[in-house]
Amino acid sequence: MLLILKQKADESTLKKVAEDLDGYVKVVVDIQRKILSAGGKLHVDGEKILLSDGSKQADLWGGGIDLETNEVDFDSVINLRPGQGNSSREVLDQSIRKEMEKIIRGLLK
Repeated sequence: MLLILKQKADESTLKKVAEDLDGYVKVVVDIQRKILSAGGKLHVDGEKILLSDGSKQADLWGGGIDLETNEVDFDSVINLRPGQGNSSREVLDQSIRKEMEKIIRGLLK
């Protein structure tokens, strides 16, 4: 299941978005709008629904959270953006990582 979250997810929503990958949730975070897409198997799908909801490409960053260990990661193919100074699958900018983590934890934990 793939959803856009604009407010804190309840327990049943968390279970639904964690079904696809056994407790791990892929997320795409819009760091300007402070929302995210959660769930699914591919970050590109989350990116697509956020773009259709009005997000801008430059504001979207991919990662995930393991709901069992509470560990957040910042790894996704959609993060490969040499034009924005990110030449890695990992989000390299520490301020973007901090903002992503704040939004992820605020909406998913």
